[in-house]
Amino acid sequence: MTVSLQNAGKRFNREWIFRHVDYTFQSGNAYAITGPNGSGKSTLLQCIAASIQVNEGAIEFNNAQKKLEPENIYKYISIAAPYLEVIEEMTATEFLLFHTSFKPLLSTITIPEILEIIGLQAAANKQIRFYSSGMKQRTKLAQAIFSDVPILLLDEPCTNFDTAGYELYHRLINEFCKHKLIVVSSNDINEYNFCSEVIAITDYKIKK
Repeated sequence: MTVSLQNAGKRFNREWIFRHVDYTFQSGNAYAITGPNGSGKSTLLQCIAASIQVNEGAIEFNNAQKKLEPENIYKYISIAAPYLEVIEEMTATEFLLFHTSFKPLLSTITIPEILEIIGLQAAANKQIRFYSSGMKQRTKLAQAIFSDVPILLLDEPCTNFDTAGYELYHRLINEFCKHKLIVVSSNDINEYNFCSEVIAITDYKIKK
């Protein structure tokens, strides 16, 4: 799976968030998008997810050398981000089961096993609205990381995590994401220190 940005640029009104991005992301590799708060990291990540469109240039998605149409990209992508909410009236078990109606989970693991891995087995049947912020973040990561899709996008993936949460995050990446195309948007090196390539969003800003 590859995602190719070709002279890609995004603006809101008259302000360019980034411009002239030429980059190819490939399966089996991990990439980090870094930059100051408000610099456009999340915007670039959402463009890669095809949830928002670029204003110039193009983004192409290819799977086994077959070009994919943008409206079908969601089938190949999972994402965890602070601005994406879980359904708090559901239990974690119900939420993950509901998620499978949109994207399959890995066939080698069951939902009870997932909840045990992320340390939520004791809260499996408790409504998510009663979870701590760290427990909710574990649930968000679970639905993204255990989705059976080739592209994993992570925006500030360790938000609300303590030391144990960071350790869990890295274990999940190491054990379940080796063959995926991973893109991490973050300022925290502990969230992306496994990435082989780092893209600084400031390199694609218009100099004033």
